Amino acid sequence: MTPKIPEKKLGVNIDHVATVRQARRAPEPSVLEAALEAERGGADSITIHLREDRRHIQGSDLFELLRNIHVPLNLEMSVSPEILKIALKGVPEKACLVPEKRQEITTEGGLDLFNKRGRLERTVNALQKRKIEVSLFIDPDEKQVREAARLGVEAIEIHTGAYANASGKARNQELERIKRMARLGSELGLRIHAGHGLTYGNIFPLLRIPGIREFNIGHSIVSRAFFVGIAKAVAEMKKIITSGK
Repeated sequence: MTPKIPEKKLGVNIDHVATVRQARRAPEPSVLEAALEAERGGADSITIHLREDRRHIQGSDLFELLRNIHVPLNLEMSVSPEILKIALKGVPEKACLVPEKRQEITTEGGLDLFNKRGRLERTVNALQKRKIEVSLFIDPDEKQVREAARLGVEAIEIHTGAYANASGKARNQELERIKRMARLGSELGLRIHAGHGLTYGNIFPLLRIPGIREFNIGHSIVSRAFFVGIAKAVAEMKKIITSGK
């Protein structure tokens, strides 16, 4: 009997709904309403990044979402002690550890698991003690994948930014890197997620990579939502992910 292939899932990042709100420090658009609309469109999880500079998502958003949404919440976070304290208070279902620079417009690359290893290990252990599933946002690099397995996390999220920003031969090379690392991660017992820079157009080659089980997408969906609404924008992406077309 052929084993059933797990369904590919969609995590919807709603940070940029908060970006619009924070531009005016106004009560709208509502981050919670955006999350609920994403659920209606078929989101399997909601992702938010609580940055140290609070440029979009606020601590109050995290707790409001935890009280009201019906799908798992994936909290992107740095290894900052302040952010860890908030995460341990809220206890989201998932936490994805990411690098963070104050000057960057968006996350510029994967987490270097060999930098500040002690703090990284303490953060992972503290989250796992509260039964929070931990993933690490890393570049498709063999040393990083093997170190993620050594750390004992449940999953890795492969940074797809280099793939998304490349074209022609360079894009094909990045795609091959992702394929190899997805296969290695799976062999090491890690669940494989992918995200950053993914759109309605460039996601198709990644859907053919067997090991990737979850895609976390934000900017492209929120951009599309300006014209069709969040639920429809999410439903369109969910259809692409589940059907491949």
